[in-house]
Amino acid sequence: MKTIHRFLMLLFFIVFTATTISASSVRIKDIASYQNDAETDLIGYGLIIGLDGTGDGKGTQFTIQSLVNMMERMGVTVNAAQVKVKNVAAVMVTAKISSAHKPGSRIDVTVSSVGDASSLQGGTLLLTPLSSLDGTVYAVAQGAVSIGGFNVQLEDGNKIVNNYTLVGRVPDGALVQTQPTEIGDSKDIYMSLLNPDYTTASRIVNRINREYGLTAYAIDEGAVRIRVPDSLSHPNDRIDFISTIGRLRVSPDAVAKVVINEKTGTIVAGQNVSISPVALAHGNLTINIRSTPVISQPGPFSDGETVVTSESQLSVTEDKARVIQLPEVVTISQVAMALNSMGATPRDIIAILQALKETGALRAQLVLL
Repeated sequence: MKTIHRFLMLLFFIVFTATTISASSVRIKDIASYQNDAETDLIGYGLIIGLDGTGDGKGTQFTIQSLVNMMERMGVTVNAAQVKVKNVAAVMVTAKISSAHKPGSRIDVTVSSVGDASSLQGGTLLLTPLSSLDGTVYAVAQGAVSIGGFNVQLEDGNKIVNNYTLVGRVPDGALVQTQPTEIGDSKDIYMSLLNPDYTTASRIVNRINREYGLTAYAIDEGAVRIRVPDSLSHPNDRIDFISTIGRLRVSPDAVAKVVINEKTGTIVAGQNVSISPVALAHGNLTINIRSTPVISQPGPFSDGETVVTSESQLSVTEDKARVIQLPEVVTISQVAMALNSMGATPRDIIAILQALKETGALRAQLVLL
């Protein structure tokens, strides 16, 4: 029990330290991103060939049809009924691209099996167009697949598997054809907060305006508009202006939250969490049921049978309830010490926090995962 308590205190200490650091000044580029830096998700459908009998089976009709169509485009006519695809697997190819990727640059792609293949090990992805939701093709992918594991089938029917073999990557496997968005020479730059908050947006605006005058204002809690000064309209000066803004430091703010994962007993609380004055009672009820076997042996020459029964004993032990008065506390470390003084485990604290939220004593959002 002492080990659990020490671990609990260490956990809260780490959380408290992390939230204290997060409350100090950080670079704007670490809490916000420029609109042109937003990533675009790409997707495509392709085929992986060269598998060692670990591809899709005959029941995967779309793999057979895709292979037949590809062969026909190359001038080879084949009968779909006679095609075996055990060395071929159909996959979905996904990637992300941003304005920083110019035509001719390369990006990594991920391939995921959509059929009944058993492994993508040793395969090669064939030329696959990657497009966004609007159908625009931004890149084409092709290359050897790396899965970082293996799947070995033994003669006795057993197999040895290391890591997941139905998802792999093609490093630098996609060649960018079209740039999603260009920065251009617009005088307005839009910045999006990773965690929208009115206070944080206001602090970003004030920090930029102190450095460059009235050039920035908040559109809402999640976006800031920045006007590039005329004196910095030259492309080199503009890039330097954007870089300097990213290095400016502000102190972000956030809503007080307590995040609980009941499956793992994990509790993470922000620095601004506080509890109003409240009294807590904590006790444990232990029920122990012990079963003792009872054997009934028949007498000699009685033609009876041995009968085995059990005799149960029930005992109930209830620890003395511990009552603690919590004054108004304003830091998570005080909350941790107060609950730890009651001998509460992480599971107990989850129940206590939920009860505090119901009574309105917990001044924070309670998020259950």
